[in-house]
Amino acid sequence: MWSCPPSCRRPDSGRAITYPKGDATQPQAKGNKIIAHVCNDLGGWEKGFVVAISRRWPEPEKSYREWHRHRSKNDFALGATQLVQVEKYAWVVNMIGQRGMKTGSNGPPVRYEAIEKCLHEVARQAIEISASVHMPRIGCGLAGGKWERIEPIIETSLKNAGVDTYVYDFG
Repeated sequence: MWSCPPSCRRPDSGRAITYPKGDATQPQAKGNKIIAHVCNDLGGWEKGFVVAISRRWPEPEKSYREWHRHRSKNDFALGATQLVQVEKYAWVVNMIGQRGMKTGSNGPPVRYEAIEKCLHEVARQAIEISASVHMPRIGCGLAGGKWERIEPIIETSLKNAGVDTYVYDFG
């Protein structure tokens, strides 16, 4: 798994996660922005935050469905990311961080290790294009995750790499 070495960290690394009120599909920052969200590994795109993404931009859903359709020939799997440019200064990153869509004998669909792997890659991508990262409380809605487990993953992967990170509470 890629981890940002000290040489790639931004000088302001260690900054706190910012928790604005609002819609994560309308990031409250200047410059390049990456909107991160969690997808399932089944190719389903019907409920949750993906609906808000699709209302604004058709490209992320189209790219995700293509990625899934051709999964035997690409990296579509838990822990994989797909960066899709949606505007001049904005990208959506589809992160495969949940197994299936329903809670079963293995618990809720969220896969913390996969989300961590995805966020390390998102940190690398954000540093590469000098972007801030914006998201809802990923993995905690339909995926069934616990924020107490997700927040430290965000801190070790994005915040500690010096990536400005915004987690939106809608309302």
